[in-house]
Amino acid sequence: MSQLPQPDALQLIAPYNLEKIEVAARTILLNEGQKADRIYFIEKGCLRMWFNNIGTDITTQFFFEGNVIASIESLLTNNPSDFTLETLEPCTLYVMPKEQFFELINSDVNFKSWYDKLILNRFFYYSKHILSYLKNKPQERYNELLASHPQIFLRVPQHYIASYLGITPVSLSRIRNRKV
Repeated sequence: MSQLPQPDALQLIAPYNLEKIEVAARTILLNEGQKADRIYFIEKGCLRMWFNNIGTDITTQFFFEGNVIASIESLLTNNPSDFTLETLEPCTLYVMPKEQFFELINSDVNFKSWYDKLILNRFFYYSKHILSYLKNKPQERYNELLASHPQIFLRVPQHYIASYLGITPVSLSRIRNRKV
């Protein structure tokens, strides 16, 4: 997937003196329905973004070291989040409050440029992900994910990967056992 080059998020935030927190695995940082009031910069760990669909978790994205996670729409609109943000591993995160985020977007050209690239990259990512759902069979989606993000298979539980691919854990097991 094509992405715009970006400065390292952790290097970018170094001058801003953000709070550094250690968070246990399986910690909810934001519940679906709550309003987002912060952004998390990931120094160490793995997180996922997901929503509940009639009692079933649907994973929309995974985040790793150097990534930034937030419910951006909720943050920008002050509406309740459509997503839950959850750690999958113990994480080390830097926390930027909403107020500081808006202040930097309005006053720091480097931060604004980084943010614009982040939003474009997220748009490209979700566009490609949706297109894959519409045109590809589960085996093809699995193969794409394995080729583009092999670390996911080493760090994320299988049932979350299945949820992300839009299949059941049993279907994922069958796909993984196929000789292609």
